Amino acid sequence: MFYKDEKLGLFIDGLNIHSSARALGMDMDFKLLRKEFLTRGKLLRAMYYTSLLEGEEYSPVRPLIDWLDYNGFSMVTKQAREYTDSAGRKKIKGSMTAEMVVDMLEMAPHLDHMVLFSGDGDFCCAVDAVQKKGVRVSVVSTIKSSPPMISDELRRKADNFIDLDDLRDVVGRSK
Repeated sequence: MFYKDEKLGLFIDGLNIHSSARALGMDMDFKLLRKEFLTRGKLLRAMYYTSLLEGEEYSPVRPLIDWLDYNGFSMVTKQAREYTDSAGRKKIKGSMTAEMVVDMLEMAPHLDHMVLFSGDGDFCCAVDAVQKKGVRVSVVSTIKSSPPMISDELRRKADNFIDLDDLRDVVGRSK
């Protein structure tokens, strides 16, 4: 599925892959993840996307963001917004989909293979667009949780689907 001489890019939807790992009862070790993909090809970029709640003095995700930033990952963050919906419930809006899609399209001419860590069906058009530019796309998510964390349409669009649970022994952190 991977060729040693191909140029790889990792695109990690932080919130989505965290939810998938949690649904599988696993913790991800991003050092091992990066190391694994360095062996699968020429890793040009490992991108990690997440939103942070605005006005929050401390975020539980901040230590992870700092660690990733110092250990070979390119961080893309933005402020999430808290709002109240029509029923009076507090909601948070902080999707990173647009940022990820733009980066995927901009990096497509420089990559042979993209690995998208997300199960979000909103990425179907982006996967289609980069495939038309000759880039292979593998999607990492899971069907082994209940409910499955990947959209069926995204799974079908991908050149290759990798179940996160199958990577447990490679990128999972021992508890």
